[in-house]
Amino acid sequence: MNDISIDAAFDSGNIEVLAVEGRTARLAIPKDHMSEFAQWFHFRVTCTAGEEVTLKLTGLKKSAYPGGWPNYDACVSEDREYWARAASSFDKDEADGTLTIHYTPASSVAYFAYFAPYSLERHHDLVAEAAASEGVDLVRLTTTLDGQPLDMLEMGEGDKQVWLYARQHPGETQAEWWMEGALECLTDPSDPVARALRKHCRLHIVPNCNPDGSRRGHLRTNAVGTNLNREWAEPSADKSPEVLAIRDAMDRTGVDFAMDVHGDEAIPAVFLAGFEGIPSWTDELGEQYYRYQHILDRRTPDFQTELGYPKTPAGRANLGISTNQVAERFGTCAMTLEMPYKDLADFPEPEQGWSPERCKLLARDCLAALVEWLEDAE
Repeated sequence: MNDISIDAAFDSGNIEVLAVEGRTARLAIPKDHMSEFAQWFHFRVTCTAGEEVTLKLTGLKKSAYPGGWPNYDACVSEDREYWARAASSFDKDEADGTLTIHYTPASSVAYFAYFAPYSLERHHDLVAEAAASEGVDLVRLTTTLDGQPLDMLEMGEGDKQVWLYARQHPGETQAEWWMEGALECLTDPSDPVARALRKHCRLHIVPNCNPDGSRRGHLRTNAVGTNLNREWAEPSADKSPEVLAIRDAMDRTGVDFAMDVHGDEAIPAVFLAGFEGIPSWTDELGEQYYRYQHILDRRTPDFQTELGYPKTPAGRANLGISTNQVAERFGTCAMTLEMPYKDLADFPEPEQGWSPERCKLLARDCLAALVEWLEDAE
């Protein structure tokens, strides 16, 4: 007789149950629809309070980013509000790569996820609350392939066109937690960072670029298996209407600064990736990016510059990637912000690791850094 039950038929749920014996379950992570990407998991365990459960996620050598599993602890919550970490270990030789999670629940239900989920219901609450704030306009950019609205929030009276957009990769939920922190700051009429930015900028904010993949429980793709962050050179209505709508809106407004918010599976750090390698690269333009990076590094110990992606050689940038396309298309400073699934290697917090709370705090630091960046540019 089994002592636990596992469910995932809910918003962003994703797991395959291979076998359950007593309080141990053997599981696998399904691939994104019409895609080979597999990494995101989110499921519920019904169990007996006070008795340890053992969960084995198998076949992880074939996941999208096998390097994401060593030194990773799964996220767990019993109330779906506070997310902590469950003790986890990775064995590359067990069942083609297995992450084993041990957890003793205080109640009869626990939720496990690759990172703290950001539900579509919470997304709609976020958009509605921001849109109800004074001076904020809601723009419905398009309808997704699953029939969902793609929303953008606009605010500010200045002439600098600032674009902030997140969650092209839906399993990178860190990005929308960051957006929640950014919008809480920007819609606070008493916040000096918000007041400065809304005075000098027109802000265009897309909190979730991929609602279809988010609801479906995908790691990286939309409803038809398209990786949106490879579509920016030639987006299409049938494969990537989300990117097509966002890029068309950018063409209408212009772009003076852009940040694309993401999460990284393997690197235990917060870092930025720039646009080195674009055809129109100049040292003067690159210096704008490096100056922002330096400001953010000074403002918060949660950011660093030692770990990150290698710089792309001259002329080799992939213009299908958002940051490269925006920098090339508009001759402007663009960047990708990456946050970890793991804890920070040089500034750990063992109870929660990298968490929704830290994502939100980082957002305000990023906005404060933008205020300073704009002041230095004048």
